[in-house]
Amino acid sequence: MSEQDTTVMALPGFLDTTEAGIASANPLIAEAKGVTQESKPWNPTQIKWNQAEGSHGVYEHNEDTASQGFRLLVKELIQYDGKLPSNGYFYWLFLNGSTVGRKKRT
Repeated sequence: MSEQDTTVMALPGFLDTTEAGIASANPLIAEAKGVTQESKPWNPTQIKWNQAEGSHGVYEHNEDTASQGFRLLVKELIQYDGKLPSNGYFYWLFLNGSTVGRKKRT
């Protein structure tokens, strides 16, 4: 295999990793720049959170796809690769794509 073939084969993995890094950094940069909940189109206090316990402790979740605020949160999570820190919480999108979890950041 030539050096060029090796480079061409490695490029997609490199680009995927770079994209994941950018997606992870975007919400952290936004939070550092002072993007507050008021500037977001969704409000976590208007979402009914259900308490649960997982392998990493207590967390809250919701899957109310009828709620506009919840749908906007899911949309934003998708933009940030399913993970988003915001106002003292860490939000994530479950693999089913319709359940959101959140946990207080420590």
